[in-house]
Amino acid sequence: MQFIDLKSQQQPIRADIEQRIAKILDHGQYILGPEIGEMEQVLAEYVGAKHCISVASGTDALLIALMALEIGSGDEVITTPFSFIATAEVIALLGATPVFVDVDDKTYNLDPAKIEAAIGPKTKAIMPVGIFGQCADMDAINAIAATHGLPVIEDAAQSFGAEYKGRKSCGLSTIGCTSFFPAKPLGCYGDGGACFTDDEALDARMRELRNHGQDRRYHHPRVGINGRMDTLQAAVILSKMSLFPDEVQKRSALGAKYSQLLAEANCTTPHIADGNLCVYAQYTLRVADRDSLAKQLGDNGIPTAVHYPVTLDQQPALASCCRVSGELNNAHKIAEEVISLPMHPYLSDDDQRTIANAVREAVGDL
Repeated sequence: MQFIDLKSQQQPIRADIEQRIAKILDHGQYILGPEIGEMEQVLAEYVGAKHCISVASGTDALLIALMALEIGSGDEVITTPFSFIATAEVIALLGATPVFVDVDDKTYNLDPAKIEAAIGPKTKAIMPVGIFGQCADMDAINAIAATHGLPVIEDAAQSFGAEYKGRKSCGLSTIGCTSFFPAKPLGCYGDGGACFTDDEALDARMRELRNHGQDRRYHHPRVGINGRMDTLQAAVILSKMSLFPDEVQKRSALGAKYSQLLAEANCTTPHIADGNLCVYAQYTLRVADRDSLAKQLGDNGIPTAVHYPVTLDQQPALASCCRVSGELNNAHKIAEEVISLPMHPYLSDDDQRTIANAVREAVGDL
């Protein structure tokens, strides 16, 4: 049994991928080839944003977004401590300070009620994360940000395809950022990512920043990075988009089925907030003894994963350059208890029931 099954996904689109790659091999434009512009248009339309700027990775997407907002030394960015290190790493790389506030105990996303107390004169942005495939409470976060004149960067590395009150992730704030790492809900066959915005000036700035700050050949009005997405990866994304809307619905249905099968088990299943459609980048439980559960499932040939057992405020690389606002009790407790089960759009009903039965046997009933 596989944790994520990319081979089954590839089968129906293999011929199309090969045809698209052959076309690129023929025209030879491996960097910023025509497929990049085509993909950006398709993704912008899907999200409902005016602009999509493809980049080399999800980490580059966050970095470029911060650079476009001119965030740097001495600035502060409010974010979550329960995420992959890239969320805070990019803030620190620019010489700014990640400011951690606690997460909601049910959704594990940034708690809007904790943000106001963390805002100070150095605050320059708020960066919520759509953890495990569910958007944060973006209306509440945007309202706080608007009161203080702050931009919001949505880290949607795990939530691309998710919906919040009928709107798509990445189209909910000043800038939306996502990752196309292969294991993501929409993944390419290498690294890749994208930024989304409705702001014309930010669009132009991010396009320059991803290409060494260049607005025309050998003319650099700003310092940028080499953050361009390979044309070959755009071909993969274009092909996968023929499947993606259906995969989003399958992910949502599979997540709901898991929760139904585990409703009476001695564990906490994901809480999906009203108005949200979750893409379940991971299907994540909370259990008192996850090591025991992981071992028992492993003995039955069922893979598991633990995402973020060490919160970002506790990471050695960030401890000396971050600021903690209030207590982080929820984040710390969640980090000790989460464990993720196999999740992908091609998970069979038999396999899902086998997994659920094994979990129930391992943790017992409520």
